[in-house]
Amino acid sequence: MPELADLSNEPDEVHQLYGIAPGNSFASNCLMARRLVERGVRCVQLFHRGWDTHGETNNNDIINKLGRMCRDTDRACAALIKDLKRRGLLDSTLVVWGGEFGRTPMNEGRNGSRFLGRDHHARAFTIWLAGGGIKPGAAIGATDDVGYNIVEDPVSVHDLHATMLHLMGLDHSRLTYRFQDVISGSPTSKAKS
Repeated sequence: MPELADLSNEPDEVHQLYGIAPGNSFASNCLMARRLVERGVRCVQLFHRGWDTHGETNNNDIINKLGRMCRDTDRACAALIKDLKRRGLLDSTLVVWGGEFGRTPMNEGRNGSRFLGRDHHARAFTIWLAGGGIKPGAAIGATDDVGYNIVEDPVSVHDLHATMLHLMGLDHSRLTYRFQDVISGSPTSKAKS
């Protein structure tokens, strides 16, 4: 399918919607993901690397880099959802957005750097899902006022995976393997339609 990678035959309006511009490969990848879904590809995974904003330099701090990374991804992700919806594909496509972990809610001055950063944070982590049977507008869980600790409706990784598998029509319990006798719950009922 070499024509799949040729995004030039998409209308200008679609390029504008996604924010496709030189240097923003994530926007192009989101459009390519839509094209793959249209052609029946069942699982598409996108990466946008380089999110570490520890603040060792002005090229990986929260003032300069974080805003740039958000601009690269926010518009393209919103466009993907809008484009899937207007083509009648969102109901049958589960979109999952997440990172490798959360970020601390306070600034970090790593090794005395004068540039501000944020460290890795395992206590609170935001993931969003759209389409594929997810109830629109549902928000599950909450943190304290500074985003450090979960204070309401925590969702385990197991429960997130069980929900995703359930929405894909798979029985998560048939794919569950106990490890050190740790396992929890069932699909998160609040997230399902």
